[in-house]
Amino acid sequence: MKPPWTPGDSEVHARGRDQSELHAAALAVTRERFGNEVFLRGVVEVSNICRENCHYCGMRRDNRQLERYRARFDALAELLVHHRPATITDINIQSGEDPVAARELVLPLVQTLRRETPLGVSVCLGTLAPSITRELQAAGATMYIIKFEVADPVLYRDLEAPGTLEERAGHIRWLNAEGWNVSSGFIAGLPGESADTARRNLEFAAQLPLSGCSVSPFVPGDETPLSSSPAASLDLTLNCMASLRRMRPDWIIPAVSALNIAGPDGGYRRGLRTGANLCTMNLTPESVRGDYLLYKRDRVIMNEARILEALEAEGLQPSPTSLADHFRRDLAMLPA
Repeated sequence: MKPPWTPGDSEVHARGRDQSELHAAALAVTRERFGNEVFLRGVVEVSNICRENCHYCGMRRDNRQLERYRARFDALAELLVHHRPATITDINIQSGEDPVAARELVLPLVQTLRRETPLGVSVCLGTLAPSITRELQAAGATMYIIKFEVADPVLYRDLEAPGTLEERAGHIRWLNAEGWNVSSGFIAGLPGESADTARRNLEFAAQLPLSGCSVSPFVPGDETPLSSSPAASLDLTLNCMASLRRMRPDWIIPAVSALNIAGPDGGYRRGLRTGANLCTMNLTPESVRGDYLLYKRDRVIMNEARILEALEAEGLQPSPTSLADHFRRDLAMLPA
């Protein structure tokens, strides 16, 4: 699908009045399409074991300082079935690329959630074999989150991101062909990016069969090869979010928790003003949460109270509709 609006370098690097107009246009598009409702999703980070070696991630396999874990199924099931926050309509089950956890922990958890709760279920598990991916779908998961990280194939290779960029895009297309709603994403401001990388990221995302896309600001991880690199600017991240929204008014675009690091004085709320229509609250048990090391151990945990406070301040409210039901409704509205 050709997007109705295509960003240029002037948009992704906009400042001052031009930036204000870009953000205002993105907010207007979001409100026209979704009103003042924002989807609320919980996330549980079930394993930090990972066979990949991405330079930007603290869970990379070469990080020997990290205490590895797989969460306990019974504790997660008890939490999500009986003690989850009342405002969430969906759950995202996330892990490092750990096929053992996918089969032995995630699969039975998806089965339990679909049997005992009305929650929509998404998974973020990396590139798995077709067999387990299909089992997860048969169990009731409907959205697969798999980020392409950066649309520069050379930089993708140099950062040791999973496989090749071409393979990653091919897997995204395969997931879509299998019937998944696929959400992807990229990192803004990665070390080694050129001036036009952000625009290329947006164009690459627009070419993929996606239901949503995220933009995460690069945060130098304490236990990664990029620990001494400069962090991404909040402005670049927000401009990319706004450009995504203008490109695709229908997409699900999350306000990622790293906006609190890139912009500690209101970065998260600014994300809600530049196209975001999804908030994710962290439900990972505190006993293992510190070892789910995407970038820094000292991270801002978005719990229910913080999210509801941000929504109220922006005049927003939680959507009563799950993402799963939202996509089913949109599919039913397509012409036969």
